[in-house]
Amino acid sequence: MNIKDEKLKATSTGKYLRLSPNKVRRVLDQIRGKNCSEALIILEFMPYKTCKTIKKILQSAIYNATTNYEKNKNKLIISETFANSGPQLKRFQPRAQGRAFPIHKPTCHITIKVQEL
Repeated sequence: MNIKDEKLKATSTGKYLRLSPNKVRRVLDQIRGKNCSEALIILEFMPYKTCKTIKKILQSAIYNATTNYEKNKNKLIISETFANSGPQLKRFQPRAQGRAFPIHKPTCHITIKVQEL
């Protein structure tokens, strides 16, 4: 793929989201390569917490494609999706006899790229 093709992809990114990257990837694998309208329906009816956030990011990518690149909304497909891990929030849970148990609360960065078929 050359640089010219890369510029034709509309992108949307959500950063520092309090979601586990592994759980987000499970949902992103389901919508990768699908038509955008079909992916929105899939996200609407999946029972996971991450779907609501991914749906917002996908709608933003669709809007970016229609306004910035003047693409047809009905012909858009999801070409790339990935979730990278962000910084972990480190907390402590008190335990017996004055000990502390570490808790790592993960964050992630979600990127969705759409292009016209």
